[in-house]
Amino acid sequence: MRLARCVGVGEPRAVLLHVTEAAEGDPLPALRGMTDVGFVYAALEVGDWNRDLSPWPAPPAFGKVPFGGQARGTLDCLLSDMLPRFDPALPRILGGYSLAGLFALWAHCEIDAFDAVVAASPSVWYPGWDAYADAHVPHGAAYLSLGKQEPRTRNRQMAAVGDAIRRQADRFRSIPSILEWNEGNHFAEPEVRVAKGFGWAIKCVTNPQTHQ
Repeated sequence: MRLARCVGVGEPRAVLLHVTEAAEGDPLPALRGMTDVGFVYAALEVGDWNRDLSPWPAPPAFGKVPFGGQARGTLDCLLSDMLPRFDPALPRILGGYSLAGLFALWAHCEIDAFDAVVAASPSVWYPGWDAYADAHVPHGAAYLSLGKQEPRTRNRQMAAVGDAIRRQADRFRSIPSILEWNEGNHFAEPEVRVAKGFGWAIKCVTNPQTHQ
């Protein structure tokens, strides 16, 4: 994991930690139009998506490359190398898209280091996730989203994502949370979906009473 980009917008009241890869779109243009609250945006880039963000090893969902299960190392890097770069007094929001969204959920369950998590179209179909999630709840607020057409895929494993995201939302009833449905499939405007999640989370951590 490396700090690929860091941008300050206004007087910061939160730190946005966006786990991403080089080819992913930029959520900042959309996010600037969604909030007037200042923030620090940090793009945290991983080198190997399937290896670095999967919480435990699993067979490939498609293709021939399995999931490496090295999320623990990524989380350790996040804690030791990334978080110390930012003001500890500011609320921290961890977010990502697809497998990075799953990583954000997992990390938020593992440690009490983030005030909110953004899981945009997260890979909650991941083998073993339901059993893990039944035993763990994030330590703070949680934003979930999914595209309405995402369950309509020929991949039987990934087609379960609709029911899986509803179960995930049910687990979060005791914490400030939301499940938002977007138009389109998994590949429709991921940067906008991430921006919507960060926009919600900023409001949640800076004005908590609005989500009680």
